[in-house]
Amino acid sequence: MTDFEGKTVLVTGAAGEIGTATAALLASRGARVVAADLATADWSRLRAATPDAQVVHADMTDETSVAAMVAAARDAGAGRIHGFFNNAGIEGQIALVPDYDADAFRRVMAVNVEGVFLGLKHVMPVMLAAGAGAIVNTSSVAGLGGAPGMAGYVASKHAVLGLTRVAALEGAAKGVRVNSVHPGPISGRMMGSIDAGAGSEEARRATAIPQQRYGRPEEVAAVVAFLLSDAAAYVNGAAYTVDGALTAS
Repeated sequence: MTDFEGKTVLVTGAAGEIGTATAALLASRGARVVAADLATADWSRLRAATPDAQVVHADMTDETSVAAMVAAARDAGAGRIHGFFNNAGIEGQIALVPDYDADAFRRVMAVNVEGVFLGLKHVMPVMLAAGAGAIVNTSSVAGLGGAPGMAGYVASKHAVLGLTRVAALEGAAKGVRVNSVHPGPISGRMMGSIDAGAGSEEARRATAIPQQRYGRPEEVAAVVAFLLSDAAAYVNGAAYTVDGALTAS
């Protein structure tokens, strides 16, 4: 129930660590992967991990671009998109609220909220027409609580959780499931940027995590693959943390 033979899965933010790990895992389980990210992204990691993935250049803040991305995925799946990992996102500026640049805030909201919304807006009709489909939106533990210096990111990831719940309710009776995944600190470029902006480092910040380490992209990918699979057929509107028990207390 966790294989993807004959299924087409669209992954956004595919050139990043979590996107690439998820694309590779899905492909290893038989999925036809359509990998989307900016044309300017570094695609080397994705191409090495998933050489058979169909690459689509897309800007999630541009509705025309998103519509073209979804059309390409639909065509690749002969009219179907069985799974959608709505994953593109940015961390934004690290600054206290009085010092947070308004344009930087808008940029985070455009990518992390409007981008997720546009993905849902254009993928859901394909799934609803087929009467089946599974979507996973990437939020964060920052979508479940606060974090000083990260107003844009925290606000945006709370919004992703809200969008997930709305979409789950709208799709449930028509065979479409929508869940969110909430990673804690995951080793990679984004956490490196956050640590640098916060004047911290991975080894020191990891002591606050009960499991005493940052997570790995593959550990998030495993949860996403489960949620997209038939094994999660009755999981809908859920928020799955992947955080080493960080939010358990």
